[in-house]
Amino acid sequence: MTAVWKKTTALTLEAAPFAIRAERASDVVAREALLDASFGEGRFARTCQRLRDGRAPAEGLAFTAVREGRVVGTVRLWHVSAGGIPALVLGPLAVDAPCRSLGVGAALMEHALAAAKARGHGAVILRGDAAYYARFGFSADKTGELALPGPFERERLLAVELRQGALDDAFGMIVATGDKLRGPAPRANGKARKLLIQAA
Repeated sequence: MTAVWKKTTALTLEAAPFAIRAERASDVVAREALLDASFGEGRFARTCQRLRDGRAPAEGLAFTAVREGRVVGTVRLWHVSAGGIPALVLGPLAVDAPCRSLGVGAALMEHALAAAKARGHGAVILRGDAAYYARFGFSADKTGELALPGPFERERLLAVELRQGALDDAFGMIVATGDKLRGPAPRANGKARKLLIQAA
């Protein structure tokens, strides 16, 4: 299913619609280039990456934003155990720099959370800026007794319950539980990253 989003505040080229759809295999190179451009090569050393290494995203919960035929945004959710309680970890969320004022990031978040809820998931956890993610219901209220497998800032470990009380007894380490990938994880090579940047 594809959702089409359109800003109605102004009828300009910048307000052109974008679509959010399930991620496709053909999106991989552009997605990886977008993530490299957004977070740099150091993204693979981030603490939350430990929850994604060698794992596949949760079924039906990897999304791509497309505008004028180009990948301009990405978000994926991953199965974890939050101290023994099933949950999802969201991330990374990335939007192509020229499209960041179009609401692509917010639309991806809303779409991903709605899809997770529709699939019966109880909670979503992420590491991020509380001021930004509060608008989607995220807070540190239920993460005080949880830990990530590496260094992290306590105030940036956030969660939203999709089912009331889903994280009431969450305590301990957050660990990956998703299906393991078959073969090496896809990455954009230097040429693919250069082509994406030139196309921007």
